[in-house]
Amino acid sequence: MPTPKALRPFAHREYRVLIAALAISIFGSGMWAVAMVYQVIHLGGGPLELSLVATGGSVGLVAFVLAGGIAADRFPQRLLIIAVEGANLAVIAGISALSIAGWLEIWHLAVGAFVLGVGAAFFFPAYSAILPRILPPEDLLAANGMEGTMRPTLQQAAGPALAGVLVAALSPTHAVAGVAACHLMAFIILNFLGQHALDAPANGSEAGPRISGMTGKQRAKSSFFHDLREGITYTLRTPWLLWTLLWACISVLFLIGPIEVLLPFVVRDQLGGDSSMFGFLLAIMGVGGAAASLVTASLRLPRRYLTVMMASWGVGSLPLAAVGIMDNFWALAAALFVFGATGSVGMVIWGTLLQRRVPPHLLGRVSSLDFFVSLALMPVSMALAGPAAEVLPIWLIFLVAGGVCPIVAVVASIVAKMPQDELDHPLDRVPEVERTTAAGD
Repeated sequence: MPTPKALRPFAHREYRVLIAALAISIFGSGMWAVAMVYQVIHLGGGPLELSLVATGGSVGLVAFVLAGGIAADRFPQRLLIIAVEGANLAVIAGISALSIAGWLEIWHLAVGAFVLGVGAAFFFPAYSAILPRILPPEDLLAANGMEGTMRPTLQQAAGPALAGVLVAALSPTHAVAGVAACHLMAFIILNFLGQHALDAPANGSEAGPRISGMTGKQRAKSSFFHDLREGITYTLRTPWLLWTLLWACISVLFLIGPIEVLLPFVVRDQLGGDSSMFGFLLAIMGVGGAAASLVTASLRLPRRYLTVMMASWGVGSLPLAAVGIMDNFWALAAALFVFGATGSVGMVIWGTLLQRRVPPHLLGRVSSLDFFVSLALMPVSMALAGPAAEVLPIWLIFLVAGGVCPIVAVVASIVAKMPQDELDHPLDRVPEVERTTAAGD
């Protein structure tokens, strides 16, 4: 009996090690999200102190994500991933020890959150870049789908649930200790990654003449800004990549704020619900994302991969246009389920395209640029949502948000000539990497 496509990556030892460590690590991250909140409260902190700690993590992530991408292209990804997990372990273990000793203060949590944010900025570009090194191209879609299934299941559901139980039954200190135990296990497992992954990234091995002609010392001496400029220039000269990122920027700006800031008021004012109903609706959105990721992982990469990706994102945003006028719980739940599911379909395909069409020596930087543009506009969207609701009805805000994104998806597809591009670069037959790089100047 043939192995289901979604499980094929598990045939590779390195992937089994990597995904096991990732699963435990993101489970711990989910626990930390709850443990950190109640640790702040336990120390007598309020909304201001909690905001300070949460902001520390966001600042660390946004400030270092571009550097993380450059590091992923310069240094062995295996070492970066292990180093990040080791730093996570040291931070959480330190916080746990301080809490047990009774010496923990709010500023310790803020500094710890900042370091964890910096770690995430280095981890995810390295993780994205190492997958094509340990898996054949035909298994990358399944691997990205598996991650898309695990993240909402473990980080948004199981991890927070266990932390909540530990806090209620014991104390926030015990929950933090549980987070430390997760990072310890992940760190130990990552050290079983094969030594071949210690080799430095094959910078320029399949790139343009300028980079491929560089010696290792010349590449090592290239500046931070040179590396960053190379990644940005490549992105600007690759239409499908550029316009997908532009769509992502606009979608984050229009959608994140209404969902994060205004949806609770929709639940309260239109459905008469409370925080538990809001949490349940977010869980339904997460379930939709996990289920769609698993289904996508079980299928072949579509021949019209760019069209399917943009259609998933564009069509999936449409139900949000009606959120502001919905007064039925199940209608709203269905809209969020569709949004979560279609968003995950697009993200699984997108991650696979980065790994298959971006040159290996640029993958870390392009992945970090993708991460950066999304993160940079997220707080802007949330900051604008509240003031917008003061002058505009909520139903109009959701109508605009849900209507703009499909239009931009169509524009991006047309301007970048995505239908023709996906035919010119088929991925269902021969693995292919983009050959036009900024390094050729």
